[in-house]
Amino acid sequence: MLKYTVCIALLLAVFAQRGDALYCYRCNSNMPGCGTPFNWLWYWGETCPEYDDKCVKIIERKGAETIITRECLSAVQGFRTDIPADKYEGCRPAAKDVRLGHYVNNSITQLDIHRDYYDEVTWCFCYFDHRCNSASSIAMSLLLPTGILAIKLLA
Repeated sequence: MLKYTVCIALLLAVFAQRGDALYCYRCNSNMPGCGTPFNWLWYWGETCPEYDDKCVKIIERKGAETIITRECLSAVQGFRTDIPADKYEGCRPAAKDVRLGHYVNNSITQLDIHRDYYDEVTWCFCYFDHRCNSASSIAMSLLLPTGILAIKLLA
């Protein structure tokens, strides 16, 4: 009987929901552990401010330089104008805003008022799983180790 109670408790712990908030990693590749080999032990994820939010991973490339930003969509909507119109699950190139910097006569080229410094900008959206903006490959969920442990306990 104790084995069945432990198995049920393990399954409830895996399937328990923490509410309507979505957990996303919120960091950029200038921070340690947030680069290409992502170290999830440094960043455990934070809740997004809106209830229908999405996790985004923005990959900006200029030659050999790559900047990766992991964030909630609502946190970057205020200042990024290159968000693609299609915000469904998956990766797509950034939108081009032809009006950006059009009415500005600025001779300082370092300000990047047209947002055209990076050669390639890719937006990746996800919202089906908590902390889904970690890597490009599918991460192993907690269901497999919990299932293996439950089978070992029942055997």
